[in-house]
Amino acid sequence: MSGALEARKIPTSPDKVRADVQGTIEAPEGVLKITKISVKYFLKIPEGKTEAAERALAVFDRGCPVAQTLKGAVDIEHDWEIETYSE
Repeated sequence: MSGALEARKIPTSPDKVRADVQGTIEAPEGVLKITKISVKYFLKIPEGKTEAAERALAVFDRGCPVAQTLKGAVDIEHDWEIETYSE
C-alpha cells in the first residue's frame, strides 16, 4: 500500500501509515483455516491529497502480492481512516 501512496507523492513514513489486522479462523470442514482477513488502515496525509489517497486505496490490492496470493482462498476486507495535516 505504501508504494501506491508514494507513487502519488503521499509520504508514508515516519508514522504516516498504520494498520490494524484481524483474522477470522473457522473450521468449515472440520479443519481450522483462516477464512477472512480484515484490515483497517490509519493514514496521515497532507491536506489536498485525500482524493489521491482514496484512489490508491481503492485499487492497491490489484498490485499487492499478499492480496493476489490469497485471492479466492481468503476473503480480504479493507477499510481506512484518513487524517490530514498541514505541511
